[in-house]
Amino acid sequence: MATDQKFVDYIVEQIENAGEIKAKKMFGEYGIFSDSKIFGLICNNKLFLKPTKAGREFIGDVVEDPPYPGAKPSFLIEDKIEDSGWLSELVRVSVEELPMPKVKKKKSGF
Repeated sequence: MATDQKFVDYIVEQIENAGEIKAKKMFGEYGIFSDSKIFGLICNNKLFLKPTKAGREFIGDVVEDPPYPGAKPSFLIEDKIEDSGWLSELVRVSVEELPMPKVKKKKSGF
């Protein structure tokens, strides 16, 4: 089952207070970014966040599941998805711990 655009829009709206949030279609599903850092995926109408120590402490009782077959387990966020304040804070503490994306080198055109 593919993710509905309405679900993606809802998630982005729920965490709009956690930075500049963008969802980008990737491999048939969606990557979700805050201030250019990818911090999670939306797959099959479910929200998955990259595991971080701060995120684990914030959530407490973490549920982990791979977002797609063969992927590493991520934090599956379901129970508090309607709580915009809680979800925004989780994204903020998680993104703080994630490294900045690597700058891609331009390929020479030989």
